[in-house]
Amino acid sequence: MHVISRKTLREFEGQHPDAGGPLGSWYRIARKAEWKNLAGVRKTYPHADLVGRYTVFNIKGNAYRLIVKIEYEFGLIFIKRVLTHAEYDKGAWKK
Repeated sequence: MHVISRKTLREFEGQHPDAGGPLGSWYRIARKAEWKNLAGVRKTYPHADLVGRYTVFNIKGNAYRLIVKIEYEFGLIFIKRVLTHAEYDKGAWKK
């Protein structure tokens, strides 16, 4: 998969250094993945959820949420946001 854009992950890591390892791990796995659908994603990340048109990953034991849009047909992952669990729960990212 081609992940766009890693810059979002790095910016979040700058504010939350403890997220760096888990986000880096997710990035390396996602780049090598050949996901064709949500079922394929869940083989690697069983707790990934579809929320509207976005796939949400739990990062670092659910401390953070990674929100992406996956275009399976084209092998693309667009990173929308990385949020703390509290920020995610507010739901403003959905707008």
